[in-house]
Amino acid sequence: MPPSRLSMMRHVRDKKWQKSIRVLKLPAKVLAGLKAEQILENRLEKLLLSYPRSSDASEALKKNPPAIVFTTGPFQFEQPAIVAAARNLGIPSLALIPSWDNISTKARMVFKHDGYVVWSTQMERELWDFYPHTQDVPVYVVGAPQFDVFFQQKFQQSRADFCASQGLRSDLPIILYAVGSPNFLQEHHGALELAERIQRGELGDVQMLVRPHPIHDNAAISSLFDRFAPRVVPQRTAEAGTALTARSQGESHITEWVNTFRHADVVVNLSSTATVDAAIFDRPVVNLDFDPEPGGPNQALVKDVNHLWTHFKPVAESGGVWLVNDYTEMVEAIRTYLRTPQLHSERRRWLVEYVCGYIDGRSGERMAEAILDFAHRAIVHQNREPQ
Repeated sequence: MPPSRLSMMRHVRDKKWQKSIRVLKLPAKVLAGLKAEQILENRLEKLLLSYPRSSDASEALKKNPPAIVFTTGPFQFEQPAIVAAARNLGIPSLALIPSWDNISTKARMVFKHDGYVVWSTQMERELWDFYPHTQDVPVYVVGAPQFDVFFQQKFQQSRADFCASQGLRSDLPIILYAVGSPNFLQEHHGALELAERIQRGELGDVQMLVRPHPIHDNAAISSLFDRFAPRVVPQRTAEAGTALTARSQGESHITEWVNTFRHADVVVNLSSTATVDAAIFDRPVVNLDFDPEPGGPNQALVKDVNHLWTHFKPVAESGGVWLVNDYTEMVEAIRTYLRTPQLHSERRRWLVEYVCGYIDGRSGERMAEAILDFAHRAIVHQNREPQ
């Protein structure tokens, strides 16, 4: 009964699910009361392995069988089909848990893997707790590979060059407002309110860069900020407007991402991974503890995310971010951080270590070593099996 999923069910899914889905709660509670959930999952896994999930994958794996299959999306829709094909051919699978919230917020992984790669010891503990069978297989703690680019010189721009590319002034403080997924909360209202206050001069001589969620950026919110130019600049991320499946992240996108957080003076967001991006560069973080949408329809959900959800509660209450309950507090927090950017620096460091495990730019190397070690184990095990 993880608090994150219970919260989402209470505030979101119960309101959207069809009655035919909601009635499944009763038999689910019975199964849980009988402690039969693992039996159910085992039988479900067996059922899903009993028919072809991906004929293309099966043929490819038969034709040129690898030592292992490494999946980077065990919670997605497509990759588990390939894992199923591998399982039916006796090919071991190693799964990367790609983000710190996946274990406690995503739908459960149905297929068991023969090994796992995680960011931190905290994620390892969560994996053991949510999926007890993982205590009997290799779990590699490697750090967060996607953040290695933050430490690579080739992606770093000078402040002058970055500001020129974004239409900003290099001599003014940059307030970065990182907007989350519109499928979750309507956070752009918070960015618009802050833009209004900047326009009125409440924060002094500053400028704001608005960064939409890279996956969900369809360029729809850019025009909302036109009237605040040149003080407020909306960023266009990840090939905005193209189909999700057609998007990719090239070096120019990575450079923009890295320097957006590297040169921000204060980062404002609502309980997202942008908090970690900012903390890696020791940038002050203002975190909303209220729903910015007019009327606050999701106020209770926001409070749950910050104070109940498994992955974010320790971060929100760490002392490394400044929780604000309204726009007046937001303005005061930003002003204070602009004057004293070193405030809460030590707790931000703790936050990064807690979430990421390693912060040295070598997580990709450790992941590669983990893959090689797992493959070696698989080959040794295969050679020991009787022919």
